[in-house]
Amino acid sequence: MDRPGHRWGWRGCSRRAVRFLEPALLLLLHHGPAHGYTLLEQLDSFGLGGFDPTVVYRALREMEEQGWVVSTWDREQTQGPPRRVYRLTPLGDEVLRFWVQDLEETRRMVDQFLQRYYQHIEEHPIQEEP
Repeated sequence: MDRPGHRWGWRGCSRRAVRFLEPALLLLLHHGPAHGYTLLEQLDSFGLGGFDPTVVYRALREMEEQGWVVSTWDREQTQGPPRRVYRLTPLGDEVLRFWVQDLEETRRMVDQFLQRYYQHIEEHPIQEEP
């Protein structure tokens, strides 16, 4: 049996993980400017290391179109071709705060759901058929 969300996976990432990509990138950029490759590596700290790089770069481009991040070309710090450096904008910082509020509310909902589930299972254990 597939785990829930598996059919929507993106190289092993669930649909839930894909939705978590934006706030994770915003938080990483809140720590300071970064190259896309650096952000890809740092996503692993959120359990999001399985993303195809094109998905991450597409998300960064979309966030730039929204005005949440800006990018410039780094021509000095690279040994190879220039690379983009992404920075959080004030609007991106505001969006990050909204994400945090939304995640806090989601956590409360999930906690309530789990509490009711475990209480129900305790009161009405699942009976296996003989």
